[in-house]
Amino acid sequence: QVQLVESGGGLKQPGGSLRLSCAASGNIFNIYTMNWYRQAPGKQRELIATRTSAGSTTYADSVKGRFTISRVNAQNTVYLQMNALKPEETAVYYCSLRQGGVDDWGQGTQVTVSS
Repeated sequence: QVQLVESGGGLKQPGGSLRLSCAASGNIFNIYTMNWYRQAPGKQRELIATRTSAGSTTYADSVKGRFTISRVNAQNTVYLQMNALKPEETAVYYCSLRQGGVDDWGQGTQVTVSS
């Protein structure tokens, strides 16, 4: 069992920056993938950033160049640095951990981009 707790959401003006955190605890294997998703009202959940345990990262085209996923190994914490935020990126942001074919999810953190 893995527990994931997101934090760092809030209200930001367009063009602003925000850093989300995802603290992972529990039975974490050596090989896994950490993901950040978001879900806007009335829309499907969207995968926006991925980081493997080997350190490879991938991003959705919509966030490439503006968002960065990173990890602090000793703390089992994954971050999502979000820059140049847009109003349409208002959503609940979730982190997930995939290992052994199983996905565990956090509870989500609300990000609102508005002037």
